[in-house]
Formats: sequence, C-alpha cells, structure tokens
Amino acid sequence: MSRSRRAVEASGAAPAPAPSGSAPLVLIVDDYDDNREMYSAYLEFAGLRVAEAVNGNEALSKAEELMPDLIVMDLSLPGIDGWEATRTIKQDPKAKDILVLALTGHALEGASQGAKDAGCDEFLTKPCLPEDLCREIQRMLSAARARPKAKTRR
Repeated sequence: MSRSRRAVEASGAAPAPAPSGSAPLVLIVDDYDDNREMYSAYLEFAGLRVAEAVNGNEALSKAEELMPDLIVMDLSLPGIDGWEATRTIKQDPKAKDILVLALTGHALEGASQGAKDAGCDEFLTKPCLPEDLCREIQRMLSAARARPKAKTRR
C-alpha cells in the first residue's frame, strides 16, 4: 500500500467508497509524482477508477485509449502543456465530451477564463485539498449524468 493511500485511510477524511459496479474513470494529469499519487490514492479510496499521465503527450494518448469520464488537467506541463492538450481533446469528435477540470497553480486574474476558453469545463487552483478535488469531480460527474443526452464512458 502506498504512503499516500495509508495517509488517506488514517486521516478518516475520505468519503465512503462508491457502490460496486463500474465506477467513473478519472485521468489525473500532473508532472509532479507526489500530486498524482496523493490525488490518485484519495480518488481510488473514494471509489473512483483512476489512471495517470505525466505530461500533455501522455494525456492525449491516454484520453484516446481510455476515454475517461473526466480528466484532471494540470495546465503547466512539459512538452505539450495542459492548455494545448485540452484544446486537442475538445477538438476530437470522439473525445470532445470528456469533462476536463483544470487544476493549476495559475491563480492570476483571467486564468480561469483562459482555461475555459481552452475547453476546460471547470477550474480549481493549487494548492487543492484532495477532498475538495473529489467533491468537485463528483459534482461535475453528477451534473453530466443529469443532463439530457449525457454520455458516460465505462
């Protein structure tokens, strides 16, 4: 068991795991190992399936291969950054309905609108507690399921 997973379980702060079945798949894209590990452990403990990518190129590849329900996209990535990766995903007819949540240290005025202009559905700034990220992911997934013609990928 990973150090982060033990910390999540020991904290008692994680929500109860989701009911069994095909849980939504979340792709965490972040070039910092500690961030990916922490968020992945928390989201898995909350009952979500999680995949990881370390840069924009890998995010594009995994988005196409896995068709996740939601992507948590760091915007500052090596190579293809999160802005460009999001634009590419949203221009792909097969992947355009994947929800993208920007998670970034870009807290400057206008960064949120810039992320939305790039195609991000929502925007959170770092530092972000895992429970806040999980709550926003759950809110976005619930809203998507409630919309007519919403498609979920499993």
